[in-house]
Amino acid sequence: MFVMERRLIWYASYGSNLSAERFAYYLAGGRPSGATRTYVGARDKSLPLDVVALKIPYQLYFSGESRVWGGSPAFIDTKRVDGVVGFARAYLIGWDQFEDVVAQENGRSSSSIEVDERNLVPGFSRQIGSGRYENLLCTERLNDMPVVTFTAPWSMTEVTPGAPSAGYLAMLIAGLREAHHLSDEELTRYLGSAPGCSRDAVMDAFKLVARGGGRI
Repeated sequence: MFVMERRLIWYASYGSNLSAERFAYYLAGGRPSGATRTYVGARDKSLPLDVVALKIPYQLYFSGESRVWGGSPAFIDTKRVDGVVGFARAYLIGWDQFEDVVAQENGRSSSSIEVDERNLVPGFSRQIGSGRYENLLCTERLNDMPVVTFTAPWSMTEVTPGAPSAGYLAMLIAGLREAHHLSDEELTRYLGSAPGCSRDAVMDAFKLVARGGGRI
């Protein structure tokens, strides 16, 4: 019997899915504690085959309005910039699982994303839909497999930065601590310097984390 080989990629998250616990809902489905949204999950609900922490040369920024969190969600610019350090976490999953994650992040039904893997080289960028998180971006290759993420199709310079909510920042803080073991000062410097955010906003998020908030 012929069995088609599974297409694997690294999905890199730079936002709330830095938290492995939260990302698990995109695969398994369900509603996180305290959340207002239930995730349908992926067609293939198997766990990631591997997880690694990464630094990517793309600028983090905040803009727009999140229906889940309030305030502005995180994006990375579509332009690769040497010297810029963005913190991400990559999950080794199937391409079909990635398609389902993209669909859930954009609040739509899952559909096929037709991209030849030979085109997935560092810096590859293509708009794949009309949602705000439907620009496919390849940041690098790891173990001869592409590292892909999704962000907005526009440039950071084309939008007005916005302030993230304390709850959203608290989730990012938890994920960054979990993946990269950053100190409070490193977290403050990284998040507080991102367009749309500030050191004061990060300080407020630390207070929420101390009270056990920010998980959704």
